[in-house]
Amino acid sequence: MTVVALIVIGAAAGFLATRLMRIEADIPTTMFIGIIGALVGSFVLRFLSSVMGILSGFVGAVLGALLVIWIWKTYFHKR
Repeated sequence: MTVVALIVIGAAAGFLATRLMRIEADIPTTMFIGIIGALVGSFVLRFLSSVMGILSGFVGAVLGALLVIWIWKTYFHKR
């Protein structure tokens, strides 16, 4: 995947992931979480592309963003 595609998919995945994890984050934080999640998901779930095609990038990005949110909530975000 190109970097531009990872940014676009990551922003959408970050939005979806913050809603699934029920956290309130501003737009830049949501995009950052999604983009980092897209990068993580792209590396970890690359094998899905041979099975599911273009949808695998979105699935990987959402799962990666969920992982980043969990780490952020567990270790960095204190309420």
